[in-house]
Amino acid sequence: MDKQAPILITGAGGFVGKNLALTLRQAGYTNLLLFEISDTPETLAGYAGRAAFVFHLAGVNRPKDPGEFYAGNQGSADQVLKALEEAHNPAPVLLTSSVQAELENHYGKSKRAAEQAVFAHGRRVGAPVYVFRMEGVFGKFCRPNYNSVAATFCYNAARGLPLSVRDPAFALPLVYIDDVVACFMDALEGRPLLQDRSAEPICRIHPVHTVTLGRLAELAEGFAAGREALAVPYLAEGSFEKKFYSTFLSYLPAQKAIYPLPMHCDVRGSFTEFLRSPERGQVSVNVAKPGVVKGNHWHHTKNEKFLVVSGRAVIRLRRVDEGEVHEFFVSGDTLQVVDILPGYTHNIENIGREDLVTVMWANEPFDPTRPDTFPLPV
Repeated sequence: MDKQAPILITGAGGFVGKNLALTLRQAGYTNLLLFEISDTPETLAGYAGRAAFVFHLAGVNRPKDPGEFYAGNQGSADQVLKALEEAHNPAPVLLTSSVQAELENHYGKSKRAAEQAVFAHGRRVGAPVYVFRMEGVFGKFCRPNYNSVAATFCYNAARGLPLSVRDPAFALPLVYIDDVVACFMDALEGRPLLQDRSAEPICRIHPVHTVTLGRLAELAEGFAAGREALAVPYLAEGSFEKKFYSTFLSYLPAQKAIYPLPMHCDVRGSFTEFLRSPERGQVSVNVAKPGVVKGNHWHHTKNEKFLVVSGRAVIRLRRVDEGEVHEFFVSGDTLQVVDILPGYTHNIENIGREDLVTVMWANEPFDPTRPDTFPLPV
């Protein structure tokens, strides 16, 4: 697809539309035709005559009158398709549908009718069409207290509000907004799609994460509590937890983005824990005044990494059963990491005239019940 080609997005101001438009711009697509329900039919007709690709994202999912399902889902699709046909424009069309299209409720039937309209349009005019049946979508910009339990749980947990969980064991399939947009970009750029060809070629978002309501609430509340405890959750690449943690953070009020760290201060300087993770250990910031020596202890299993980012220091290591002392002279001018080896007593001395600032990583968060720290001069 030519990066200057016009791309029509209906429902562009919605949750999915905002994320899609941002990604398109980042990918270099500069000619976006953004259509909203408040725009006129004349605007839609003009866009339909120019569009080289159509993302039809507009729809209704929680109306007061069930009849609005059909006007907002089937009707809006018919309107877009009619505008394309009147403009004699066989541009590809991507429709966002729902897994509820397989059900017999009003929402599902209206979505299924929109799907059928798009497939029929494709056959009539020879246009490529992509119908995506999506599970519940979560991620940044989703509206809380509306139709997304993930958004509601994140919003409430970020504000210290209670979470309502009627059935903790109820499992729901979810897809992450970045994965949704990536699948849409695949369609736009002609890459292979994950399709179910049992009838019409229904496209699916991948991957799908299945999580219970109880687990969803547990994670949201745990993320909120973790900020107080300086804890970072386990964030394996591609995991639901990583995606949901990013979602949770996006719902924090902006003024809560800043928070204090408890500083342990004395005449020697300070020691401040920055963050901790059960799987990835603890990161701290150590400040030492000129001439101050800190450490003079060793560990059985715990290992650390010292990185001086400001000032000048000498870091000394000595294996506890030997007499040879190894000295490493480091400074913030040239960043170097010194591994603090298990079984080696060690210290760090500020040999400069300014405060020495060292970032320290330990492979495990400090536990006062088993500190694995034993005093011994180097």
